[in-house]
Amino acid sequence: MNHKLSLEIPTVLNSCILKIFDTSVYSEVLPITCPILSITAPGYGYSVELPFTPGGSIVVTACDLQIQTTNCNDELYSLPDGLYIVKYSVSPNESVYVEYNHLRITAALNRYTKILCELDLAACEPSEKVKKKLELLREARTYLDAAKAKVEYCHEPQKGMTLYNYAIKLLNKLDCVNC
Repeated sequence: MNHKLSLEIPTVLNSCILKIFDTSVYSEVLPITCPILSITAPGYGYSVELPFTPGGSIVVTACDLQIQTTNCNDELYSLPDGLYIVKYSVSPNESVYVEYNHLRITAALNRYTKILCELDLAACEPSEKVKKKLELLREARTYLDAAKAKVEYCHEPQKGMTLYNYAIKLLNKLDCVNC
């Protein structure tokens, strides 16, 4: 039996972290050696290798990804939304690996939630203006979900990013002060 490598990268609403869980099934007869977790952040042309314990989990910050290089002990910067490439391997690393495209949508979801909080909703039929905002919010959320699906399951990162950018345009309309 061979190792069946697998990672889970959940959507989190904490803007400062990326959480990764090892959900691999490891062979009982093969050793687990030389684990390597590498992550390429959106807009970066290089990956960063991080220490990773097989069977464990890791919380990744902007400092870990070398996006933030100062004040790491005092303040953590937000990680950007966008396409992260996450690769995990064990020895022999060139043949035993998994690679994922992960679309981080944390900032967009936090904006979505903030807009929901600002809506004047009651347990009754909303006004036409509020109905219009709710419909636009539902549409934005659907586009965010579709973007994630295109990137992570359909293996179409460019289409996913196009959908993500459209969702952001919809959220920008909702953030408009005079809407």
